[in-house]
Amino acid sequence: MSVNAAPTLGDFLRSRRTRLDPASFGLSGRRRTPGLRREEVAQRANISSAWYTWLEQGRGGAPSAEVLERICTALMLTDAEREHLFMLGLGRPPEVRPRSVDSVNPRLQRVLDSLDASPAIIKTATWNVVAWNRAAALVLTDYGALPPGQRNILRFLFSNPAVRSKQHDWESVARFVVGTFRADVARAGLATEVGDLVDDLCRTSSDFDRMWRENQVLSHSEGENVKRLLHPQLGPIEMEYSLFAVDGRPDLSMLVYTPLQAETAERIRALAREAVSGSADAAA
Repeated sequence: MSVNAAPTLGDFLRSRRTRLDPASFGLSGRRRTPGLRREEVAQRANISSAWYTWLEQGRGGAPSAEVLERICTALMLTDAEREHLFMLGLGRPPEVRPRSVDSVNPRLQRVLDSLDASPAIIKTATWNVVAWNRAAALVLTDYGALPPGQRNILRFLFSNPAVRSKQHDWESVARFVVGTFRADVARAGLATEVGDLVDDLCRTSSDFDRMWRENQVLSHSEGENVKRLLHPQLGPIEMEYSLFAVDGRPDLSMLVYTPLQAETAERIRALAREAVSGSADAAA
Protein backbone atom coordinates (compact mmCIF):
# COMPACT_ATOMS: atom_id res chain seq x y z
CA MET A 1 0.00 0.00 0.00
CA SER A 2 1.28 3.47 -0.87
CA VAL A 3 2.11 5.67 2.10
CA ASN A 4 -0.37 8.25 0.82
CA ALA A 5 -3.14 5.76 0.01
CA ALA A 6 -6.25 5.75 2.19
CA PRO A 7 -6.31 2.78 4.60
CA THR A 8 -8.86 0.09 3.84
CA LEU A 9 -10.80 -2.33 5.98
CA GLY A 10 -8.54 -5.15 4.80
CA ASP A 11 -5.38 -3.25 5.69
CA PHE A 12 -6.63 -2.54 9.18
CA LEU A 13 -7.79 -6.12 9.80
CA ARG A 14 -4.46 -7.46 8.65
CA SER A 15 -2.48 -5.07 10.85
CA ARG A 16 -4.54 -5.97 13.94
CA ARG A 17 -4.33 -9.70 13.21
CA THR A 18 -0.56 -9.78 12.78
CA ARG A 19 0.09 -8.00 16.07
CA LEU A 20 -1.55 -10.73 18.17
CA ASP A 21 0.65 -13.29 19.93
CA PRO A 22 -0.48 -16.86 19.10
CA ALA A 23 1.00 -18.18 22.35
CA SER A 24 -1.43 -16.03 24.37
CA PHE A 25 -4.26 -17.99 22.76
CA GLY A 26 -2.68 -21.37 23.45
CA LEU A 27 -1.50 -21.77 19.85
CA SER A 28 1.93 -23.22 19.18
CA GLY A 29 4.07 -24.27 16.23
CA ARG A 30 6.35 -22.46 13.81
CA ARG A 31 4.87 -19.70 11.70
CA ARG A 32 6.13 -17.95 8.62
CA THR A 33 4.43 -14.66 9.50
CA PRO A 34 3.67 -12.96 12.83
CA GLY A 35 0.29 -12.98 14.48
CA LEU A 36 -2.73 -15.22 14.09
CA ARG A 37 -3.66 -16.95 10.87
CA ARG A 38 -6.79 -15.83 9.04
CA GLU A 39 -8.60 -19.07 9.79
CA GLU A 40 -7.81 -18.66 13.50
CA VAL A 41 -9.36 -15.19 13.58
CA ALA A 42 -12.36 -16.52 11.64
CA GLN A 43 -12.81 -19.33 14.14
CA ARG A 44 -12.64 -16.91 17.07
CA ALA A 45 -15.20 -14.66 15.34
CA ASN A 46 -17.45 -17.60 14.42
CA ILE A 47 -17.46 -16.75 10.71
CA SER A 48 -16.19 -18.73 7.73
CA SER A 49 -12.50 -18.60 6.87
CA ALA A 50 -13.37 -17.77 3.26
CA TRP A 51 -15.53 -14.81 4.30
CA TYR A 52 -12.85 -13.39 6.59
CA THR A 53 -10.20 -13.86 3.88
CA TRP A 54 -12.37 -11.97 1.41
CA LEU A 55 -12.76 -9.11 3.90
CA GLU A 56 -9.00 -8.78 4.22
CA GLN A 57 -8.65 -8.92 0.45
CA GLY A 58 -11.30 -6.24 -0.06
CA ARG A 59 -13.76 -8.44 -1.94
CA GLY A 60 -16.15 -9.54 0.77
CA GLY A 61 -18.66 -6.75 0.34
CA ALA A 62 -20.03 -4.68 3.20
CA PRO A 63 -20.00 -6.68 6.47
CA SER A 64 -22.87 -6.44 8.91
CA ALA A 65 -22.54 -4.72 12.27
CA GLU A 66 -22.92 -8.12 13.94
CA VAL A 67 -19.96 -9.54 11.98
CA LEU A 68 -17.83 -6.51 12.82
CA GLU A 69 -18.64 -6.91 16.51
CA ARG A 70 -17.52 -10.54 16.37
CA ILE A 71 -14.30 -9.54 14.65
CA CYS A 72 -13.69 -6.82 17.26
CA THR A 73 -13.89 -9.45 19.97
CA ALA A 74 -11.74 -11.91 18.04
CA LEU A 75 -9.00 -9.33 17.48
CA MET A 76 -9.32 -7.90 21.01
CA LEU A 77 -9.76 -4.36 19.70
CA THR A 78 -9.82 -1.32 21.97
CA ASP A 79 -12.82 1.06 21.92
CA ALA A 80 -10.93 3.42 19.59
CA GLU A 81 -9.98 0.56 17.28
CA ARG A 82 -13.57 -0.73 17.33
CA GLU A 83 -14.87 2.67 16.23
CA HIS A 84 -12.23 2.87 13.49
CA LEU A 85 -13.17 -0.60 12.21
CA PHE A 86 -16.83 0.40 11.96
CA MET A 87 -15.96 3.62 10.14
CA LEU A 88 -13.93 1.65 7.59
CA GLY A 89 -16.46 -1.14 7.24
CA LEU A 90 -19.79 0.69 7.46
CA GLY A 91 -18.96 4.38 7.28
CA ARG A 92 -20.45 5.04 10.71
CA PRO A 93 -19.44 4.57 14.35
CA PRO A 94 -20.74 1.56 16.29
CA GLU A 95 -23.60 1.75 18.72
CA VAL A 96 -22.71 3.01 22.18
CA ARG A 97 -21.90 0.28 24.63
CA PRO A 98 -23.89 0.86 27.82
CA ARG A 99 -21.70 1.09 30.91
CA SER A 100 -22.48 1.21 34.57
CA VAL A 101 -21.50 4.76 35.55
CA ASP A 102 -21.83 6.23 39.03
CA SER A 103 -19.26 9.04 38.78
CA VAL A 104 -16.62 10.55 36.52
CA ASN A 105 -12.85 10.82 36.80
CA PRO A 106 -11.34 13.70 38.81
CA ARG A 107 -10.09 15.48 35.69
CA LEU A 108 -13.61 15.79 34.30
CA GLN A 109 -15.00 16.84 37.68
CA ARG A 110 -12.42 19.64 37.80
CA VAL A 111 -13.69 20.89 34.44
CA LEU A 112 -17.20 21.09 35.89
CA ASP A 113 -16.03 22.79 39.07
CA SER A 114 -14.15 25.46 37.12
CA LEU A 115 -17.49 26.75 35.79
CA ASP A 116 -18.48 28.67 38.90
CA ALA A 117 -21.40 30.60 37.38
CA SER A 118 -22.49 28.09 34.73
CA PRO A 119 -24.54 25.09 35.85
CA ALA A 120 -23.00 22.01 34.23
CA ILE A 121 -23.78 18.31 34.39
CA ILE A 122 -22.52 15.05 32.88
CA LYS A 123 -25.29 12.73 31.73
CA THR A 124 -25.41 9.25 30.26
CA ALA A 125 -27.12 8.26 27.01
CA THR A 126 -30.14 7.31 29.12
CA TRP A 127 -30.14 10.77 30.75
CA ASN A 128 -28.92 9.76 34.18
CA VAL A 129 -26.91 12.55 35.82
CA VAL A 130 -23.58 11.19 37.06
CA ALA A 131 -21.68 14.42 37.82
CA TRP A 132 -22.48 18.09 38.39
CA ASN A 133 -21.00 21.30 39.75
CA ARG A 134 -22.14 23.53 42.62
CA ALA A 135 -23.95 25.91 40.28
CA ALA A 136 -26.02 23.03 38.87
CA ALA A 137 -27.00 21.87 42.35
CA LEU A 138 -28.12 25.38 43.30
CA VAL A 139 -29.85 26.41 40.06
CA LEU A 140 -31.16 23.15 38.59
CA THR A 141 -31.49 20.28 41.09
CA ASP A 142 -29.64 19.19 44.21
CA TYR A 143 -28.57 15.89 42.68
CA GLY A 144 -26.51 14.95 45.73
CA ALA A 145 -29.66 14.86 47.86
CA LEU A 146 -31.13 12.15 45.62
CA PRO A 147 -30.33 8.41 45.59
CA PRO A 148 -28.18 7.51 42.54
CA GLY A 149 -31.04 5.55 40.99
CA GLN A 150 -33.28 8.64 41.03
CA ARG A 151 -30.87 11.06 39.32
CA ASN A 152 -32.61 10.87 35.97
CA ILE A 153 -33.62 14.05 34.17
CA LEU A 154 -36.98 12.67 33.04
CA ARG A 155 -37.81 11.60 36.59
CA PHE A 156 -37.05 15.13 37.87
CA LEU A 157 -39.15 16.77 35.21
CA PHE A 158 -42.21 14.56 35.45
CA SER A 159 -42.16 13.52 39.12
CA ASN A 160 -40.70 16.44 41.08
CA PRO A 161 -43.14 19.34 41.64
CA ALA A 162 -40.31 21.70 42.63
CA VAL A 163 -38.47 21.11 39.35
CA ARG A 164 -41.69 21.49 37.39
CA SER A 165 -42.62 24.76 39.07
CA LYS A 166 -39.28 26.35 38.10
CA GLN A 167 -39.84 25.87 34.37
CA HIS A 168 -40.92 28.99 32.48
CA ASP A 169 -42.93 26.87 30.02
CA TRP A 170 -43.08 23.35 31.42
CA GLU A 171 -45.09 21.88 28.54
CA SER A 172 -42.56 23.00 25.91
CA VAL A 173 -39.60 21.90 28.01
CA ALA A 174 -41.15 18.50 28.67
CA ARG A 175 -41.92 17.89 25.00
CA PHE A 176 -38.36 18.81 24.03
CA VAL A 177 -36.89 16.51 26.68
CA VAL A 178 -39.06 13.56 25.66
CA GLY A 179 -38.31 14.05 21.95
CA THR A 180 -34.54 14.35 22.38
CA PHE A 181 -34.45 11.50 24.91
CA ARG A 182 -36.19 9.23 22.41
CA ALA A 183 -33.67 10.15 19.72
CA ASP A 184 -30.68 9.69 22.05
CA VAL A 185 -31.61 6.21 23.27
CA ALA A 186 -32.45 5.03 19.74
CA ARG A 187 -29.13 6.36 18.41
CA ALA A 188 -27.28 4.57 21.19
CA GLY A 189 -29.24 1.35 20.69
CA LEU A 190 -30.55 1.50 24.26
CA ALA A 191 -34.31 1.36 23.69
CA THR A 192 -34.55 -1.96 25.53
CA GLU A 193 -32.42 -0.73 28.45
CA VAL A 194 -34.79 2.20 29.16
CA GLY A 195 -37.93 0.07 28.97
CA ASP A 196 -38.41 -0.08 32.75
CA LEU A 197 -37.89 3.69 33.11
CA VAL A 198 -40.39 4.46 30.34
CA ASP A 199 -42.96 2.01 31.73
CA ASP A 200 -42.61 3.47 35.22
CA LEU A 201 -43.02 7.05 33.99
CA CYS A 202 -46.02 6.09 31.87
CA ARG A 203 -47.65 4.62 34.99
CA THR A 204 -46.87 7.52 37.31
CA SER A 205 -47.22 10.50 34.95
CA SER A 206 -50.14 10.95 32.59
CA ASP A 207 -48.24 13.82 30.97
CA PHE A 208 -45.28 11.61 30.13
CA ASP A 209 -47.56 8.84 28.90
CA ARG A 210 -49.30 11.31 26.58
CA MET A 211 -46.07 12.77 25.19
CA TRP A 212 -44.35 9.40 24.81
CA ARG A 213 -47.26 8.05 22.75
CA GLU A 214 -46.89 10.97 20.33
CA ASN A 215 -43.59 9.45 19.11
CA GLN A 216 -42.02 12.86 18.51
CA VAL A 217 -38.27 12.86 17.76
CA LEU A 218 -36.14 15.99 18.21
CA SER A 219 -32.46 16.91 18.08
CA HIS A 220 -30.54 18.98 20.60
CA SER A 221 -29.89 21.64 17.96
CA GLU A 222 -33.58 22.38 17.44
CA GLY A 223 -35.07 25.47 19.06
CA GLU A 224 -33.34 28.55 20.42
CA ASN A 225 -31.23 26.65 22.98
CA VAL A 226 -32.26 28.97 25.80
CA LYS A 227 -33.51 27.72 29.16
CA ARG A 228 -35.72 30.03 31.16
CA LEU A 229 -36.27 29.38 34.85
CA LEU A 230 -38.39 30.92 37.55
CA HIS A 231 -35.93 30.29 40.35
CA PRO A 232 -37.24 30.70 43.91
CA GLN A 233 -34.09 32.58 45.02
CA LEU A 234 -32.65 34.01 41.80
CA GLY A 235 -35.91 35.03 40.23
CA PRO A 236 -36.44 34.82 36.44
CA ILE A 237 -33.18 33.83 34.71
CA GLU A 238 -32.17 32.92 31.16
CA MET A 239 -29.32 30.59 30.27
CA GLU A 240 -28.02 29.40 26.93
CA TYR A 241 -27.25 25.68 26.91
CA SER A 242 -24.68 23.73 24.91
CA LEU A 243 -24.06 19.99 24.68
CA PHE A 244 -20.50 18.64 24.44
CA ALA A 245 -19.12 15.16 23.78
CA VAL A 246 -16.86 13.69 26.45
CA ASP A 247 -13.51 12.61 25.02
CA GLY A 248 -13.15 8.85 25.01
CA ARG A 249 -16.63 8.30 26.46
CA PRO A 250 -19.28 8.18 23.72
CA ASP A 251 -21.79 7.09 26.38
CA LEU A 252 -21.47 10.44 28.20
CA SER A 253 -22.14 14.08 27.31
CA MET A 254 -21.64 17.37 29.14
CA LEU A 255 -24.46 19.90 29.27
CA VAL A 256 -23.45 23.47 30.16
CA TYR A 257 -25.86 26.35 30.90
CA THR A 258 -24.31 29.79 30.36
CA PRO A 259 -26.10 32.82 31.86
CA LEU A 260 -27.09 35.30 29.17
CA GLN A 261 -26.68 38.30 31.48
CA ALA A 262 -23.61 39.13 33.55
CA GLU A 263 -25.95 40.07 36.41
CA THR A 264 -27.36 36.53 36.44
CA ALA A 265 -23.87 35.04 36.61
CA GLU A 266 -23.01 37.20 39.60
CA ARG A 267 -26.24 36.28 41.37
CA ILE A 268 -25.38 32.59 40.92
CA ARG A 269 -21.91 33.19 42.39
CA ALA A 270 -23.46 35.07 45.31
CA LEU A 271 -25.90 32.24 45.95
CA ALA A 272 -23.00 29.77 45.94
CA ARG A 273 -21.12 31.90 48.48
CA GLU A 274 -24.18 31.99 50.71
CA ALA A 275 -24.50 28.21 50.49
CA VAL A 276 -20.85 27.72 51.46
CA SER A 277 -21.22 30.18 54.34
CA GLY A 278 -24.38 28.46 55.54
CA SER A 279 -22.69 25.07 55.48
CA ALA A 280 -19.75 26.42 57.47
CA ASP A 281 -22.07 27.95 60.08
CA ALA A 282 -24.00 24.70 60.40
CA ALA A 283 -20.80 22.73 60.94
CA ALA A 284 -19.46 25.17 63.56
